[in-house]
Amino acid sequence: MAWAEKVYKVRKGKPTSKYTWRARWTKPDGKPGSWPGFETKKLAEKYGEKQEAAIQAGRWIDPALQQEKFGAFARRWMKAKPKRGATVAKRWNLLEQHVFPRWEHVALIDITWFDVDDWQLALPCESVTAGHAVSLMSSIMTGAVDARHLEVNPLFGRRRTLPTGTAPTKPKKTDEEKWAPPEVVLQMARRLGPAVGLHVLATAFTGLGWGEGAALHRDNVLRTRRQAHDGGWFECPIIRVDPEVGELAEYEGRDADGEKTGLVLQLEPPKNGNRARDIDVPPFLAELLERHLQVWPHGYVFCTPSGVFWRRSNFTRAHIRPAADGREALETVRGRAARAGWEPIMPGLTMRDLRHTHDTYQDQLGVKASLAYDQAGHLRPGIKRIYQHPTPEMRAERLKGLQGIYERAMGNLKWTEIWPEAPDLAQRPRPLNSPQTITGESEAAA
Repeated sequence: MAWAEKVYKVRKGKPTSKYTWRARWTKPDGKPGSWPGFETKKLAEKYGEKQEAAIQAGRWIDPALQQEKFGAFARRWMKAKPKRGATVAKRWNLLEQHVFPRWEHVALIDITWFDVDDWQLALPCESVTAGHAVSLMSSIMTGAVDARHLEVNPLFGRRRTLPTGTAPTKPKKTDEEKWAPPEVVLQMARRLGPAVGLHVLATAFTGLGWGEGAALHRDNVLRTRRQAHDGGWFECPIIRVDPEVGELAEYEGRDADGEKTGLVLQLEPPKNGNRARDIDVPPFLAELLERHLQVWPHGYVFCTPSGVFWRRSNFTRAHIRPAADGREALETVRGRAARAGWEPIMPGLTMRDLRHTHDTYQDQLGVKASLAYDQAGHLRPGIKRIYQHPTPEMRAERLKGLQGIYERAMGNLKWTEIWPEAPDLAQRPRPLNSPQTITGESEAAA
């Protein structure tokens, strides 16, 4: 039975005649629970009866736990929900840069959707980043429900208001919509030379992500896919994105308490199950990879010449930017050799654009959805993901199409070799089978 107690106010260390009421009830462990601050005895008793009814129904939430500050609970939640290192770093960045300045010292029970939606609209960042911050907050609040700190998550399932009528905080990144024509890919590959250029080719014609290509070990290159087909077997070479160490992750390390521990560059599992996959390799690329591995002395196919992993920023600065954007010629000076100048090929092109390029080629070729999603490492939406699967005919058609894109581009450039001055035969590409030039709509459609 709930009851109420008077709580006299104190002034200068002495009780006064003024008082409020404290609700009292018996908690599940048999100890008395309490909550102060009621103006009347009736209100205090009613609150206590409500707590006892919730206890009897098995849905009681301790009011003291509801008052825990969001920041304190978020830090415990981060410890209890370990993720891939890069994901942990991104979460801590969101918390420290956007969430904690507003919500760290707010009680869990005081967080409302109205206030969160108003806050995210005013964040000085891109809308997508604000969405990630809200999503992370919602996950933490769901954790508070699971930990019996809250009865419901006020953020769950809510659609945030998007900014309207104002200029975006940053201009839209045009490289989000880029893809590279095959002639550009080949020109980039030639300019960068056999080892680095092959990385560019492999990205554009297989869809490897940056981390997947940087982590590619020679043991996972040119394996063989073998499927029963027409009373015999369909076979083709593949690149395997290893489910255990298939991605090179680069991020700012954090310990369990969120303290920075320095740069981390290490192999990790792909970020989701779909990214661990076997990618069918077109014939021209399979031959180039085979010849590359004959002379490449290192275990990792696209590492630095000294055999260590590339940092993405270093690779981009040293190779992709000057090759795509062009560079000035330099004369010989003491301590530095001369270098030739380069005209721009496709300013702004990135390795991510080259991954987009592969999926664009697939779409151009009409690759069936079940195979296109599979090869790109994407999760296909809808029930068709369960009922439709790639067949050998689909695979053969895709490989023929990618081979055709390569051969037409070589013909358009009037090349017979990508690296005509390669110092070793092992770095030379295969000769063209059927050079073609697209000259009109009818041929393009064919």
